[in-house]
Amino acid sequence: MQRVLIQNTISLSLKKMIGTKANKILCIVFIVTILTTQAQTDYKADVHLVLLAGQSNMVGAGNYDELSSVDKKRIENISDRVFLSYNGKALKPLSYFNNKPSKKYNFTKRFGPELFIGLTLAEANPNQKYVLVKRALGGTSLYGAWSPEWSAEKSNAVEMDAQRKKIKLYELHLKDIHKTLEQLKSQGKSFKIIGLTWMQGEKDTNSELAAKNYRENLENLINHYRKDLNTSKLPFIIGQVNVLPRKYKPGVDFIRNAQIEVGSLDERNTMIKTSKESPWNDFPKHLDNTHYNTIGQKRLGEAFAKSLIEKIKLN
Repeated sequence: MQRVLIQNTISLSLKKMIGTKANKILCIVFIVTILTTQAQTDYKADVHLVLLAGQSNMVGAGNYDELSSVDKKRIENISDRVFLSYNGKALKPLSYFNNKPSKKYNFTKRFGPELFIGLTLAEANPNQKYVLVKRALGGTSLYGAWSPEWSAEKSNAVEMDAQRKKIKLYELHLKDIHKTLEQLKSQGKSFKIIGLTWMQGEKDTNSELAAKNYRENLENLINHYRKDLNTSKLPFIIGQVNVLPRKYKPGVDFIRNAQIEVGSLDERNTMIKTSKESPWNDFPKHLDNTHYNTIGQKRLGEAFAKSLIEKIKLN
């Protein structure tokens, strides 16, 4: 309806204004202004949704207690308008999640990139509300558990245990997203999905089969998200993996190069570049040389958010 009214306005104005050269110039300026206003109006929504998906570095191993008091206050200040649904759980204000202390991660308050994605976006847009919908499970493959065309055969070929061999993460993420959208609809809120952040691939580096098919599988994943969510212009932000080589030595290069290629396929894709080798000064890690530590997770979230801000300008 709004588009029709704008088109009618433009049509009537054209008839009135076209005549002299000066009026033609004014007419062009008028049309550009109207179309710009239309684009801005179409983009406005009560809630902006950000989708997060991946494996262990998307789960996150940041220690909330290591954050500065300034960062904690910043998060507290925006928590009334940034909400998170994690692995199908109910929406809650953006914050840490509970961690069972272990020898590897001996702390109780844990976070992933969502914390600084939400914070960075919210501070950049002080009047906007956000909902983040995250689905992540460590040690899972795009070839298997994350495949939109999941099969037991593919999953059994690459996944490491009974849980991961059976789980269908893409399907579950879609359910999470639609559940959230229905909740927003029931509250009478308008919404827009503004992008997806993807931090995954470490598992696929370990298998020749998964690594050599990663580029095709990542393209397929992006196409499925855009089609299944009816968002053909969905920005897709890829975090480049930088795990050390394991069983299949060339796997890291296969995945990193595939992510570079897919990240440049169209203007709404992009990739966050990471250093390939230790000491990981760009995104610091824990001593396992695999998982980002508190600083690494903070920087990863900020990098995802800044890329999203750039990409959503294209819509």
